[in-house]
Amino acid sequence: MSTPALQLTGVSCTFVSKDDPGQRYTAVRDVDLTVGAGEFVSVVGPTGCGKSTLLNVGAGLLQPSTGRVQVFGQDLQGINTRAGYMFQAESLMPWRTALGNVMAGLEFRGMPMAEARAQAEHWLKRVGLGGFGDRYPHQLSGGMRKRTSLAQTLALDPDIILMDEPFSALDIQTRQLMENEVLDLWAQKKKAVLFITHDLDEAIAMSDRVVVLSAGPASHPMGEFAVDLERPRDVAEVRTTPRFIALHNAIWDVLREEVLKGYAQQLKAA
Repeated sequence: MSTPALQLTGVSCTFVSKDDPGQRYTAVRDVDLTVGAGEFVSVVGPTGCGKSTLLNVGAGLLQPSTGRVQVFGQDLQGINTRAGYMFQAESLMPWRTALGNVMAGLEFRGMPMAEARAQAEHWLKRVGLGGFGDRYPHQLSGGMRKRTSLAQTLALDPDIILMDEPFSALDIQTRQLMENEVLDLWAQKKKAVLFITHDLDEAIAMSDRVVVLSAGPASHPMGEFAVDLERPRDVAEVRTTPRFIALHNAIWDVLREEVLKGYAQQLKAA
């Protein structure tokens, strides 16, 4: 077997309260999670179960309390330089144009300006924004801003793409367009993708494998499901197929109780 692109082994993350050092909260505990080279893996689970925590661990933005993180077989030390991160929140710099935002990471890496511009223009065209490079973020629709963020991430040509609910704020039509665009671009490059989402339909439609996390605290994987739907896929059309419905039912059987637990915990905290 080939070396996994990203491997988390026995990862736990415990946080200490700033107000009361005696109070501790364990977000995730003893998590084993693997993303193969070229594999698209989604993680689903109740709100607050530590999905984004695991993504931050994989990005090197958060050091786990215990456990091991490896990138292509090497222990991760500091920031994961082989990964690109697409955030849930807006991450574009408002003072830069769309072109300037896509160029930013390339400039920070020391790429010559002319080369960075050419590469940024290429990726803006790839995501359907070839004529919008001179627009500022406030002049773009929500979907266009997400496309710019996608181009910004892909322009760096990362070996691993980390995505934290990137389309959750979009309307359903724009969201499905973006999902299909991501799948088309992924099919061309076959990068390793770790995709965080609260939407089970989205997870199944896009992934090779879906990992279900338990409700927090101390979240951990409850099950893994291989998605054996043929590719290429249209995320809207595939949801009507019998196999998709069967997979949805099987995963929901595992996820349902955890969602109810998570909801009950939120009511207690309110």
